[in-house]
Amino acid sequence: MAQQYLFTSESVSAGHPDKVCDQISDLIVDMYLEQDPESRLAIETLATTNRVVIAGEYRSTANIKKSDIENAIRELIKEIGYEQEGFHYEALDISNYLHAQSADIAVGVDAAHNKDEGAGDQGIMFGYACDETDVLMPAALYYSHRILQNLHRARVEQYQGILGPDAKAQVTLFYQDGKPVRAHKVLVSTQHAESASLEKVREIVLPIIENSLPKGWMPSNEDIFVNPTGRFVIGGPDGDTGLTGRKIIVDTYGGAAPHGGGAFSGKDPTKVDRSAAYMMRYLAKNVVAAGLAKRCTFQVAYSIGMAKPLSLYLTTHGTGKVDDQIILDWILKNVDLRPQAVRERLNLNSPIYLRTASYGHFGRSPQDDGGFSWERTDLAKQLSKIN
Repeated sequence: MAQQYLFTSESVSAGHPDKVCDQISDLIVDMYLEQDPESRLAIETLATTNRVVIAGEYRSTANIKKSDIENAIRELIKEIGYEQEGFHYEALDISNYLHAQSADIAVGVDAAHNKDEGAGDQGIMFGYACDETDVLMPAALYYSHRILQNLHRARVEQYQGILGPDAKAQVTLFYQDGKPVRAHKVLVSTQHAESASLEKVREIVLPIIENSLPKGWMPSNEDIFVNPTGRFVIGGPDGDTGLTGRKIIVDTYGGAAPHGGGAFSGKDPTKVDRSAAYMMRYLAKNVVAAGLAKRCTFQVAYSIGMAKPLSLYLTTHGTGKVDDQIILDWILKNVDLRPQAVRERLNLNSPIYLRTASYGHFGRSPQDDGGFSWERTDLAKQLSKIN
């Protein structure tokens, strides 16, 4: 690793058009799982000027009407903050094209007789953790999320008439000897009212940036860019069409780790794109939390219809205190990676997904109802005894 380098990650707000779509897709997942934890779902959403289109398939015993989904979507969009002319929760035209899941998929995935439940699809998934932050996430992404979470809070509590819900942040950190030591440049673009000047928006945003970064990390004024185009009045799906699953790097590790390619939102937990990625984060975080490494990456591969993974890979990037193979052998011996076992360990059949659809799926606090269960470090004590 280079002695000195710059690394950049970005985040987007809950009001970003793609994130609006991720939230709608996961809202529908939660609605079905709340009534039927065994629901099978693959939901895609498109949003543009005063229009939302949902499509995909489901298999469930839940009794959910189209009107229930439409009402829930409108309430969500209202909560996000969209009451603008080109995207208003009341004026939306909502088209629903959900249909029943293919029976061919069910045959391959469901458990039957002596057959274990198989993975919902083929694919590769990654998990990552590092010691750059207290939550064991890459720092550039962590602070990008934090800026936008604090910006959202300020908008709701103080600046609803000035700031809009659509926003993006980008943080470039300066690394010394593999550790982030300060922010090199920060970029924030936030939607604003027609009447708000660039100077006013900058006046609001600068203290939010400073309060989101560690003490002493604030760049100089010339290295902080706020609305660099000078104007951001039209935003959200009215300004740029949104789609489910287009912010997968924002959702995961900000480019600091590999990504298997599959999106999370809109998928029930039998889809290993989601559940196995959560499991890999859980394993990587526990390895780092146990003090076995400063950085850790896992990769797993599955085949549709098959229960056992095709492969499991681990690297601690040369930072491990014990040989990587020793850690891998312990995981293979003590952790069941079949899809059903993953869901049971992490309590993934619960309606916990809407909350994951903005500000990242990782680096959050585990919650009492099972939300962000993959952030637990309950394996760390056992792992720390490996030698």
